[in-house]
Amino acid sequence: MSEPTFKQRARYWFDNTMSKGTKALIGWLTVITLALTAIGALFLAIVNDADGFGGTLWKSFIHILDAGTITGDDAGGPAMVVMFITTIGGLVILSSLVGVLTTGLDAKLEDLRKGRSLVVEKDHTVILGWSDQVFIVISELVEANESEKRAVIAILADRDKVEMEDEIRTKIADLKSTHVVCRTGDPADPDSIGLVNPGQAKSVIILTSAEDDPDAQLVRSLLAVTQGGNGIKCHVVGAVAEGRNLPAARLAGGRAAHIVDANDLMARLMVQTCRQSGLSVVYTDLLDFGGDEIYMVEEPGLFGRPLSQALHSYRTSSFIGVLTKEGRCIINPPSSASLQPGDKLILIAADDSAIVLDGSRPVIDESVIVARADAGNRPERTLILGWNAMSRTILEQLDQYVAPGSVTDVVSDHPDAPEAIRKIGPTMRVQGLNFKEDDTTDRVLLESLNPGSYNHIIALCSDDVAPQLADSKTLVTLLHLRDMAQRSNSRFKVVSEMADDRNRTLAQVTQADDFIVSDKLISLLLTQTAENPHLSQVFGQLFSPDGSEIYLKPADHYVRPGVPVNFYTVAESARRRGETAIGYRVAALAKQAPDYGVHLNPDKGLQFMLQPGDKIIVLAED
Repeated sequence: MSEPTFKQRARYWFDNTMSKGTKALIGWLTVITLALTAIGALFLAIVNDADGFGGTLWKSFIHILDAGTITGDDAGGPAMVVMFITTIGGLVILSSLVGVLTTGLDAKLEDLRKGRSLVVEKDHTVILGWSDQVFIVISELVEANESEKRAVIAILADRDKVEMEDEIRTKIADLKSTHVVCRTGDPADPDSIGLVNPGQAKSVIILTSAEDDPDAQLVRSLLAVTQGGNGIKCHVVGAVAEGRNLPAARLAGGRAAHIVDANDLMARLMVQTCRQSGLSVVYTDLLDFGGDEIYMVEEPGLFGRPLSQALHSYRTSSFIGVLTKEGRCIINPPSSASLQPGDKLILIAADDSAIVLDGSRPVIDESVIVARADAGNRPERTLILGWNAMSRTILEQLDQYVAPGSVTDVVSDHPDAPEAIRKIGPTMRVQGLNFKEDDTTDRVLLESLNPGSYNHIIALCSDDVAPQLADSKTLVTLLHLRDMAQRSNSRFKVVSEMADDRNRTLAQVTQADDFIVSDKLISLLLTQTAENPHLSQVFGQLFSPDGSEIYLKPADHYVRPGVPVNFYTVAESARRRGETAIGYRVAALAKQAPDYGVHLNPDKGLQFMLQPGDKIIVLAED
C-alpha cells in the first residue's frame, strides 16, 4: 500500500479534530473568525488605508460580529464591497456558532439525563437495583435520617435517571432532609457501580431484581461491589429468593455482606403469626423507623451488675438482650448474669435520645403478681389455602412448633403443589399432612372443609399468577371465610399473605387476624440491617424456633386482671418466669388500625388495667 498523501493526512487530522466535539468546533470557528478578520482588514487596507492596518483590523472585526455595522459605513466603491463580503462571512460564522452551542448544550443535557456523572458524597446510602421495594427503603431511610441536616441516598439502576426521579417524587411526597441522587447503569457492573461512590458510603443495599432469576443478579452485584475494585469498606445487605442460593451469595459478598433468605424468613414469620395473632404488628413496629426500634448502647454504669437491674433501669426503654464484646448476640439472657465491660445492652426505644438511665427505684406491686403456668401444647389443626415458594418452609417450621398428633391440611390448585407435598410428607416428624387439589376461591369447597374446626388458617398468595391477580384470589377466599363465620356465628383465626402492600387496606374488611406483606417486611429488614448490621443477628434469633422468640401470652398468667398495674410490675413477673416483657395487647382494640391493640415498649411508670383476654408480649423460649 502506498504512503498516504498530504491531502489524506490533512483530512485524517481534521477528522480527528472534529471528532472531539463541541470544543473543537468552537475552536475552528474562532480560527476562521480570526482568519476572516485578517483577510478583510488586509483587503480594506489595500483599497482604503486611511485608518491604517490597526484601524481596518478593528473595523473588519466589528463587521463580522455585528452585521448592522454596515449600515453606518460612509465609504463607497471597493471598500464597501470588502465590508459587505466580510459581513456575510460574519453572519455565516455567528449562525454556525449558535448551532454548535445549541447542539453542545443539548448533548450536555442528554448526558445529564443519562446520569453518568460521579456522585461526590460521603457516608451516604447506596441502593443498587430498582423494584417496588425501593420506595419502602427510601421512605424508611428518610425517617431514619430525619435528625440529620443533610443525608444522601444514591440509587443506581438500569433505568432512565429522570424517570426514576419522577417516580420517586410521585410515590414519596416529602423527602425531608434526605437528598436522593439517581444514576443510570448496570447494578452488576463495577464501572457503573463506581458512579455512586460505594467506597465512601456507609452501607450498600442490593434490591431483589424483577428478572426471572433474581438470585443470579444478586450474586453478580455482590461480586461487582466487593471484588470490583471500588474499595468497599462498608457493609452490604441483600436477600436471596431461594434458600439454595444463600451459600453462594454469602461467599460472593464475603465478610462485609449480610444476606438473608427472604422465603425462609417470611415462612418463619407466617408460622409464628398464624399461631399468635398480633405478632406481625409487633415485628412491623420493630422493623420500621416510624415507632420503636432496636438500639445497642454501652452503659458503663451497669458494668458488673446483674442484668435484672438493667431490666428496671430504663423507664421508657425495654431491655431485650446483650451484644457481647466478642460480637455475640444473646436475646432474653438470664437475669442473674452480669454485664461485662465492653458488652452493649440491646434495647427497644422510640429514639436513641429516649434511652436514659433511670436512677429511681422501680415501683413493683407484689400483690398483683401471679404465678400461673402455661398450658401444655395440645395437638393442633392447621389449614393452608394456596401454595407458593415458601410453603415447604412453612410446613417444616410448623412441624417444629406443633405438638405430636397435629394435622395440617393443604388445599391448592398450584401445579407444583402435588409433587412437593408428595416429597415433603414423609419428612414430617410430629404432624400429619393431607393435600387436596382444588380452587381455594370455591365457596362450596370452603364449606366442605369446615374451617371452624381448625385452630389456624393460613391463606397464601399463589406465585404462578401475577401479584395483583394472586391478591384478588386471596381476597375472594378471605371474604368467603368472613361470610361463613358470620353465618355460623363463629370466628376463624386467619392469617393471610398479601403480595402488594396497597391491597392490605382492601383486605382489612375481611377481618382476618393478620396480614403479611413479604416484600415490605424484607425491605424493612434490609433497611434496618443497613443502618445497624448487628440487627441481622437479633432478628435472626427472633425468627428462629431455637432460643427465645416473641410470644403473646395471656395477661392473667402474670398479673391479676381488672387491677391497676404499671409495667415495672409486669416486667418483674415475667422475669421470675425466665422471660422478658416488652409490651402488651388489648383484646378490645385488636381490630382497630394502625396498632391493633398492641402497645410496644410502654412507659413503665404509668398505670393501666388489663382485662381477661389481653396479652403480654414477652421474649421466651417457648
